[in-house]
Amino acid sequence: MYAIIENGSKQYKVCEGDVVRVEKLKAAVGDAVEFKVVMISDENGVKAGADVANAKVSAKVEAQDKFKKIVVFKYKAKKNERKKQGHRQPFTAVKIEKISL
Repeated sequence: MYAIIENGSKQYKVCEGDVVRVEKLKAAVGDAVEFKVVMISDENGVKAGADVANAKVSAKVEAQDKFKKIVVFKYKAKKNERKKQGHRQPFTAVKIEKISL
């Protein structure tokens, strides 16, 4: 059984027991969170739309961290114009505990 959840305008495919890195949430480590379900697939088939209107995916916050740094380097040829920046996107690691219909 797996579910497609939505968070931060992104969708994630999750199963029970998975650890997923989602957009940063305002929750402390150890807190319980719930996600909006877009689709569920199980042994009975695929359910979406009104069939999963009251379905829930429960998860527990494992960590608040940042991804590896990426370097953004912009320059214009023959103009001696250079700009170097670094960026680390914050994320929340959550462990999926239960998918319920």
